[in-house]
Amino acid sequence: MTTSNDNLIDGAPQGAQHGLVVKKALGAYTVRSADRAIADRLIACTLAGNLRKQLEFSIADPSSMRRRVLAVKELDSVDPVAVGDHVVYLDAGDGAGSIVEILPRRNKLSRPVTDGNRRYKQGGRREQVLVANVDQIVVVMPAANPPPHWELLDRYLASAEAAGIPAVICLTKTDLREADEALCEIDRYRRIGYRVVLTSAVTAEGLVEIKDVLTDRVSVLWGKSGVGKTTLLNAIEPGLGLRVKDVNAHNSEGRHTTTTMEMFELAGGGSVIDTPGQRAFKLWDEIFDFAQLLPEMRPFIGRCKFGLDCTHTREPGCAIKTAVQTGAISARRYDSFLGMRDYFDDK
Repeated sequence: MTTSNDNLIDGAPQGAQHGLVVKKALGAYTVRSADRAIADRLIACTLAGNLRKQLEFSIADPSSMRRRVLAVKELDSVDPVAVGDHVVYLDAGDGAGSIVEILPRRNKLSRPVTDGNRRYKQGGRREQVLVANVDQIVVVMPAANPPPHWELLDRYLASAEAAGIPAVICLTKTDLREADEALCEIDRYRRIGYRVVLTSAVTAEGLVEIKDVLTDRVSVLWGKSGVGKTTLLNAIEPGLGLRVKDVNAHNSEGRHTTTTMEMFELAGGGSVIDTPGQRAFKLWDEIFDFAQLLPEMRPFIGRCKFGLDCTHTREPGCAIKTAVQTGAISARRYDSFLGMRDYFDDK
């Protein structure tokens, strides 16, 4: 049986425990205890001062001297903590605490900071980590009303590929008459290798399947307002969509930023994190060849006349352009690739 003492950490200050960040808002963090005995306990945490700065230490022979702090540098990220982070926190015993360590991440979804003076630090841009340690990104796109934005879907999928996070496509509103064209186009993504789930809150099509996709996984929901996320979540679990929508109401989409993020537990296991206000999403990592981010193009990289130097635009002997001409690669996806290069490169 797990007790509260089992979660204490050897070598850490008294009261240090493991937890999961389930909500953040303007420098305030809500941490759920990793102790199974009190797993429903939420701790309102702040950030320890040492995590607000980056220390540069001396390199010394351990037998000759102790390490000294040589310089205090700006953080590379605008906030070192993200929803989904596993952390070590000090429990003050009154429902409050302080995060003292962020444990290594297995993945993260991040972008360059886009708002205000926080964009830059000395030597370059700042990183904004939106979420960490997730199992999948579920891209929610309507089949109609509004019509699907395929280039936007391609950018979402490319961002997931860049982050190394599996992506699932959830097509909503499939009951509408105008959905037929979208249903034909979505088959292209199945052939590429993406899992596609067709859903309708009206006919209940796909609700069992999308619930299975979410169960026992940490999922990021990605999609613009109006695509049917709230209706879909309410159909999966009554009241869930309204809870998510209430959090999103505190975010300012006009500033292209997210001030509040929250992870919501699902009754059947797993959790979801919505990412509102992401109309302008850029990649944090530098990408040498954006064809890497389109699975159907990857087999052709390096087979061009100019090898890895080919940009797949005007060069003769480009294997990717030849594949487009033969139909092995969709002309629409190729056009999306060209637009993606301009969109992501313009930071």
